[in-house]
Amino acid sequence: MNKNDKKMDQAARAAWMYYVAGQTQHEIAEALGISRQVAQRLVASAIESGLVSVHISHSVGNCMALESQLRQVYGLSVCQVVPSHGMSQSAMLHAIAVAGAEVMTQFIRREQATIIGVGSGRTLKAAIDELDDVERPQHSCVSLIGAIASDGSCTRYDVPLLMAEKTQGRYFILPAPLFADSEQDREGWCNHRIYRTVSEKARQADVTFTGIGTIGPDCPLHLDGFISLDQVKKLNAAGAIGEMVGHFIGADGQRIDSELNPRLTSVGLHPQPDRPVIAMAGGEDKYLAIRAALKGGWINGLVTDELSAMALLG
Repeated sequence: MNKNDKKMDQAARAAWMYYVAGQTQHEIAEALGISRQVAQRLVASAIESGLVSVHISHSVGNCMALESQLRQVYGLSVCQVVPSHGMSQSAMLHAIAVAGAEVMTQFIRREQATIIGVGSGRTLKAAIDELDDVERPQHSCVSLIGAIASDGSCTRYDVPLLMAEKTQGRYFILPAPLFADSEQDREGWCNHRIYRTVSEKARQADVTFTGIGTIGPDCPLHLDGFISLDQVKKLNAAGAIGEMVGHFIGADGQRIDSELNPRLTSVGLHPQPDRPVIAMAGGEDKYLAIRAALKGGWINGLVTDELSAMALLG
């Protein structure tokens, strides 16, 4: 046995005693007849040589592994996965909201003036509700989506305003209905000076937060009066499984052809490495829509739950 082999053997023994047997560096030093400093170096050497493989037997450890895989598979710049095994739907969604608020806070706490693009969604609203008040009057919250329904009412989920209230920053509303009455009507709304000003500001957002919607009879767009049940059925027949700020997408992530498209006034989503678009969504009814959003490149950041993450990777 050469000198290097002997050293590796000692490093392996020291690592086993430290990580498996739970002995202190002082106990290892006494057992191997070496100084405490040498024992410390041996343990460090075992890690550097790849002799130590750490497995954390805890749901958070599994979530961190899933985060790493999601980043790699989908090219995400931001990813957080919350534990969801054995949790109720409401508890899991609350966990996503809390984690989403933590992610938001990382951007909101910046001292530099920041433009925050804000989409829509119940999970997104829940995350903003979890935010602590962070006084940043220099920030701007900009809506990506018109909040006016066909009957003139506004959605209860006007989340950009909630974000602005949390930061005490300026709030820019997109002055248009989500879907105009006609293509010509859309041109009228979108050519208005204020609309052009706000939509351009939204395109310059330093970070954007949004939700991911599903398409079905119980989807928020229908329940809140933005689209009819007949339109829901037509969208499903065309292959729509998800929705991002009014853009309908199929399983491949591509936009679905719909009679509603020429009437949509929302700003598009254009994620960039230095301008993340972060979605907050989870639950067994959402993972197909989440996967579609990821495959289509609509987002480059995600806060979701453990079971959804496993399905996305499966």
